[in-house]
Amino acid sequence: MAPSSKTPFANLPAAPIAPKKPVSDTRHGITRTDDYAWLRDDNWQAMFKDPSILDPEIRKHLEAENSYMEAALGDTADLQKALFAEMRGRIKEDDSSVPVKDGPFAYGSLFVTGGEQPHYFRTPRDGGDKQTLLNGDKEAAGKDYFRLAGIDHTTDHSRGIWGYDDKGSEYFTLRIRDLATGEDLADVIENTAGGGVWAPDGKSFFYTLQDENHRPSKVFHHIVGQPQSSDRLVFEEKDPGFFMGVGGSLLDDFIYIDIHDHETSEYRLIPTSDLMAEPKLVAEREEGIEYSMTEGGEVFYILTNDGDAKDFKIVEAPASAPGKENWKEVVPHEPGRLIISHMAYARHLIWLQRKDGLPQIVIRDRTSGEEHAIAFDEEAYSLGLSGAAEYETNTIRFSYSSMTTPTQLFDYDMVTRERVLLKTQEVPSGHNPDDYVTRRVMAPAHDGELVPVSLLYRKDTPLDGSSPCLLYGYGAYGMTIPASFSTNALSLADRGIVYAIAHIRGGKDKGFAWYENGKMEFKQNTFKDFISAADHLVSTGFTAYDRIIAEGGSAGGMLMGAVANMAPEKFAGIIAAVPFVDVLNTMLDDTLPLTPPEWPEWGNPIESEEEYRWIAAYSPYDNVTGRAYPPILAISGLTDPRVTYWEPTKWVAKLREMTTGTAPILLKTNMAAGHGGKSGRFQRLEEIAFEYAFAIKVAGKM
Repeated sequence: MAPSSKTPFANLPAAPIAPKKPVSDTRHGITRTDDYAWLRDDNWQAMFKDPSILDPEIRKHLEAENSYMEAALGDTADLQKALFAEMRGRIKEDDSSVPVKDGPFAYGSLFVTGGEQPHYFRTPRDGGDKQTLLNGDKEAAGKDYFRLAGIDHTTDHSRGIWGYDDKGSEYFTLRIRDLATGEDLADVIENTAGGGVWAPDGKSFFYTLQDENHRPSKVFHHIVGQPQSSDRLVFEEKDPGFFMGVGGSLLDDFIYIDIHDHETSEYRLIPTSDLMAEPKLVAEREEGIEYSMTEGGEVFYILTNDGDAKDFKIVEAPASAPGKENWKEVVPHEPGRLIISHMAYARHLIWLQRKDGLPQIVIRDRTSGEEHAIAFDEEAYSLGLSGAAEYETNTIRFSYSSMTTPTQLFDYDMVTRERVLLKTQEVPSGHNPDDYVTRRVMAPAHDGELVPVSLLYRKDTPLDGSSPCLLYGYGAYGMTIPASFSTNALSLADRGIVYAIAHIRGGKDKGFAWYENGKMEFKQNTFKDFISAADHLVSTGFTAYDRIIAEGGSAGGMLMGAVANMAPEKFAGIIAAVPFVDVLNTMLDDTLPLTPPEWPEWGNPIESEEEYRWIAAYSPYDNVTGRAYPPILAISGLTDPRVTYWEPTKWVAKLREMTTGTAPILLKTNMAAGHGGKSGRFQRLEEIAFEYAFAIKVAGKM
């Protein structure tokens, strides 16, 4: 039975119609009119911290949209429950991490049966009774939204900094806990980015403060026992286009201040031997030059693209003089081998790289220079490199999975090359990898490039064009979407739906050039690649156009909006989670949290007419026109500081106004959540079940 935009949705009530209140804007001699600009609350900054002050007219409209969405998807209630039960059944409810050794203790986290939030614990180094350091379920009690930022302990293991956000706005409050008693000290640090870095003596820590525009623009030094108002300003970044973070070295010798946008970086260092010292610049920022640092005793190892090393190289410099003039190449640049991250230990340098589209872990003996890679057998897989918490070690930790293989956690001895399996992800309801097939196919793009597409499906799924397909894409910021194991995707595969990931330009799936050719003036390659992936899946019999449901979130939601405008006839339905769809208006407003830092990714339409025109050519909201759109589900969070709630709200209003078809355009606004949706692990499953229920309904598989 072929899915149809007419049959799945019948007898719906009248959809909400947003009033038009035209606002005109002229830039570079070009005038645009925005009929729905009023949906942005003038008081948005304050509203993120206190959602109750949302403009009543806007609240009424959002609630009407939620009611309409519930009417359209009310018949999926039982399906959502079934999906949720399946997904929950694949999760080991009382799961625990394998503790990581650090000094006299080993630290880990666990969930309890029925619990939504993690519990952080420690044991004696070589095993023993668990001591609970932080009970997330207890801290979250009575709150509609609660997200932990973890807990970081002092060098002497006596205290911990922990952070939480209880509104979804990503303004985190920090507290200090006495780890022996479990009691919190009186210190309360508000409006932070979500963590802190202890000084070695455990008497003070460094943190970043979020300003009124939600930018981490200042680093402060807090003395335990003092009020936040007396905290010393350590460094302020004046350029609103840069993010800032603070971290610490493994040897506790330095505090790192990391300043960066999407293509340029700068580090400043504070020696922990002199916490009052002025942060020392390592290498002055140069547009397009990135670098990151890890300490290796008397040297720093620096990962950088300096000197035309597009796919990155590793250099070293003396810890006492780490400036660029002292950089000496250690791991040369190799075109097509993208070095993603690096770590240093007493006797080894390790790095995670991607070559031929697949990740690899490489280990180098710092004395002999001998290198080896950890080998894997499957043709498509995902790796996670967690390293170690101690510098004096030969053992690192990594994770491995594929779309059919549950996650495995290993300890690896870098000297003997022995690999010890610590844990395999349990699927309590059962999982037989032999029931499923994972493949990687290459889709020809419009310009001759080949776009990798990872596939998961049951081996009995017909590949004659009759099967539905959920096609996922992201394609921005150089983010690579791994071909990893997803227990949730099994609910689609078990219903005869092909689950596909399009590794489109804008990510670094095929190296740094893959990213460069999917940003700025080349952004439309991202959208065309996704459509090419859909075309290839149809031409090779995996699915048909009237059976493809497209899905993407955030910048992937922009992708959804763009392909809806460019090729609506090639998709049976579209799911756009927290979609960045009002690109031009957002990039023209430098007061919004992410706008200045995003200009290197999309362009600066304020300063450049050319870049204005790039964005105007694809911005989903600006390119909605009179055509038949497929069923669309947009999802947003009221307190989302990344993709503000009004973007999908305006987009849905305009789609509903302009569509010439009868398919419903739906909006769900989480009134008590932000960019990541609800925070609890089962609450999150409810949201995925909701999205999948829409896809299954559209696919005609209910």
